[in-house]
Amino acid sequence: MPIDRLRSVLSDHVSSLHEAGTAKGAETVVVAVRRAEGDRGPRFLLQGEGDKEFMRMNSNSYMGLGLREEVIAAEDAATHAFGAGPGAVRFISGSYEAHLALESELALFHGREAGMIFSSAYAAIVSTITPLVTPDTVLISDELNHNCIINAMRLSRPAGKAIYAHNDMAQLEAALVEWKGKARRALVVTDGIFSMRGDHAPLDEVMEICQRHDADYAENVVCLVDDSHGVGAFGATGRGTEEYTGGPPVDILVGTLGKAFGVNGGYVVADSDTIAFLRESSQMYIYSNPITVGEAAAALTALKIVSSDEGRSMLDRLRSLTKRFEDGLGRIGIETIPGEHPVVPLMIRDTAKTHDLVQHLYDRGVLVTGLAYPVVPRGDEEIRTQVNADHTEADIDYVLGVLEAYVADA
Repeated sequence: MPIDRLRSVLSDHVSSLHEAGTAKGAETVVVAVRRAEGDRGPRFLLQGEGDKEFMRMNSNSYMGLGLREEVIAAEDAATHAFGAGPGAVRFISGSYEAHLALESELALFHGREAGMIFSSAYAAIVSTITPLVTPDTVLISDELNHNCIINAMRLSRPAGKAIYAHNDMAQLEAALVEWKGKARRALVVTDGIFSMRGDHAPLDEVMEICQRHDADYAENVVCLVDDSHGVGAFGATGRGTEEYTGGPPVDILVGTLGKAFGVNGGYVVADSDTIAFLRESSQMYIYSNPITVGEAAAALTALKIVSSDEGRSMLDRLRSLTKRFEDGLGRIGIETIPGEHPVVPLMIRDTAKTHDLVQHLYDRGVLVTGLAYPVVPRGDEEIRTQVNADHTEADIDYVLGVLEAYVADA
């Protein structure tokens, strides 16, 4: 049966997105990867661009571990030993020794009692928040939290919701005061690193506020943090925003294996009772396949690298490259939001210029992410760039040169 009338509606919807400038559009297709060589980091060949090489300044692989030979070898060996897929969801037949070992090592890495892995960090957030929310829970969330948190809140049925202005601790505390006596449980949710801006939540202050009001709620004030962009790439030893801010551990921490660790999947670490509860109630854990054994083995190898002395050296290098880039932007006169995290936003603050500069960089072999009105408010238009540890000083200087030439011609 042809769905001609529905197709017309769907086509009109996509057309309206393009007209509004909010369509995702065609995806870049990578057809080959050329490894780092000499003073040049990895380069990527794209479909339709022939032999033209591109440098990725839009990758979440902050430590460059996805291209490390030992990480690839670990995945290959485990895949040959156990097969390409897990075969089923874990409670049927899909749990392997590598899954358990990875969960144990992630808990150890973060100083928690237990951990569990998911097919993605998005699944981890949705399937952690929704079962923790009851009709007697108030959800309190930063206004700039990631889409996964927003959708998890939409799927939940709490007593109420409170959104506080970005990193506004006074508003966070006011929400806890307001809901005192109205809810038995408060769930405070925030990103650790806010991925569009590269800034971080003051988790030390968040935890202090949560602890101050904890006695006002019969089932506690619970702090849940999604630090997917922080873990592995932020803090002196890669323990993320918790480590950087120096506060007490948050109650529930969600991270990803698909960014700094360079593989795939998400995870949550917490006390053993919370993890036992989530294993019995997290829908995307119970009813979705886990990551493959090969991915688990690769993630274990990546985790060991980050935890090693070499990992600390890589983190030092990542911070050094990030500072080199930020200092260069300052000399050129391009506004940014400074910080140690390798997400470096170029605050262009104009839609047309943002589109133009993204194209200028693309034409010169640099891939970045542009965010323009109406995706972001007028005046907040930006280009998100991301420094990786497998970039080189020459790579950073090349991008700065491309940007300087653009500014000079503007």
